[in-house]
Amino acid sequence: MGSHLLYSLVNSGKQVRAIKRASSDISEVKKVFSYYSKSAEDLFSKIEWLNADILDLECLDEAFRNVTNVYHAAAMVSFDPRDRKKMIRNNQSGTANIVDACLKYNIKKLVHVSSTSALGGSVNDEEVTEDHVWSSDGANTGYSISKFVSEMEVWKGAEEGLNMVIVNPSVIFGPGFWTKGSSSMFTKIQKGLRFYTNGVTGFVGVEDVVRSMINLMTSDASGERFIVSSENISYRKVFEMIAKDLNVRVPNIEASPFLGAIAWRMDAFLSLFGFKRILTKEAVLAGRNVSFYSNNKLVEKTGIQFTPVAAVIRMTAKHIR
Repeated sequence: MGSHLLYSLVNSGKQVRAIKRASSDISEVKKVFSYYSKSAEDLFSKIEWLNADILDLECLDEAFRNVTNVYHAAAMVSFDPRDRKKMIRNNQSGTANIVDACLKYNIKKLVHVSSTSALGGSVNDEEVTEDHVWSSDGANTGYSISKFVSEMEVWKGAEEGLNMVIVNPSVIFGPGFWTKGSSSMFTKIQKGLRFYTNGVTGFVGVEDVVRSMINLMTSDASGERFIVSSENISYRKVFEMIAKDLNVRVPNIEASPFLGAIAWRMDAFLSLFGFKRILTKEAVLAGRNVSFYSNNKLVEKTGIQFTPVAAVIRMTAKHIR
């Protein structure tokens, strides 16, 4: 998502500074630019890159000098239980450092990227809104907890006078980074994934997320959060659409609770022998969860017209082909 945001900003003529870790490979960012422009190299060169780690408050000083507006999109994402404590600690501490730097340098506005996972799931199939009360029960994933506590750091900043907005995207689809995050669904289905789940969640195109963020940055919205989601669809239906647009076999075996329990336990056993974990209990439970998210607040505030998920999947599949 950050890569698509960078493209939109520089393509619209904005002066942009982006931070990355010294070890980061930014070639994939340039690849994302190439999906949208024949002048990808020129646009990419307009970004001022700085090496900085959001866990190091001191190194953020140079990055924040002479900056007016900040988009915070950095976070660790993992469903591996071995990463749970580290992810929660890193995402919370990193966000706290960003908030502190914004206050120190009198940033005009911060747009913080959270997630619908920080809102929790539906109760009795009712749509989740921005006013939904997050439940700190044992069913939350480590990622969910990390995004919730990160939001708390942003709300603390608001109490100290920070002009901020939080966006809560649902599952984001768009081209690029094919082996990571939600884009990996396309790769796995292309390689012959046979299983589906009957879980339901929100989905949204990456360009709609970026448009929403930029719109909210320039709006008078402050001290609020907004769900960014196009449609609530079952994973089964989404997998079917992806497979058809990739011209591959549609996943046709339901991953029942029984099969899921066997799968994640086998995966955990194999990890003892050095195999990388690709399926965890958290991921299995998330795939079966049924949650509906309302985008009414964002639509009323910005007037955005979301791209249908089917069209987003068609465009994304075209790029991966």
